[in-house]
Amino acid sequence: MHVYYYDENFMYTGEDVISDYDKLPKNATDVRLPEGLYLPKYNEKKRAWSESASKEYIDSLQPKPQPSVLEIMENQIAELYYLLAIGGDPS
Repeated sequence: MHVYYYDENFMYTGEDVISDYDKLPKNATDVRLPEGLYLPKYNEKKRAWSESASKEYIDSLQPKPQPSVLEIMENQIAELYYLLAIGGDPS
């Protein structure tokens, strides 16, 4: 049986596989953890996991968009034009 552990605040702490004959450990549930939760929190009464992370926290974990190859090349060309316009040495 797959079990999911939570702490005294019902926050997810890990998971394990135990024998089907073993008793469910304290601070554990067999309710499957949904994918996509950043800070899962368990609700014993509802027997469900939910998201406890704030939108700001989740947004802070998202990768910053990287410029495309085209944007990088456009910037490099613009810098070269600028250097040529002011008579600078590009090296």
